[in-house]
Amino acid sequence: MAKEALSLPIFIVFLLLLSFTSGGAIRFAYGQKTFCVAKPTASYAELQANMDFACGNLTPGACNITELGGPCFVPNIKIHHASVCMNLYYQSMGRKYWNCDFKNSALISITDPSYGDCHYA
Repeated sequence: MAKEALSLPIFIVFLLLLSFTSGGAIRFAYGQKTFCVAKPTASYAELQANMDFACGNLTPGACNITELGGPCFVPNIKIHHASVCMNLYYQSMGRKYWNCDFKNSALISITDPSYGDCHYA
């Protein structure tokens, strides 16, 4: 009996370790895509720093989709623009969980935040 009670926590620890060493790409179900978005509690300064970092490490012009006339301009609020840019970075880096940290001001979502012509690829 004691051996059975001990084996379940060991199995859970094994699964956790396996998930951390399996390449880092987060997949909750086979083929399910993940997205990186800004935390609602992130400050304006954090959001701006995240946009600067993400856009500075992407192909030049990649973040233009959040500018006036771009498909992701509306709604014209900082948290939305930052989420689009942060997700572009996260996707381009292979969806590794550590590429969606942004100093703990981001989170990973399994819900696709795309809308209209604004696609979170």
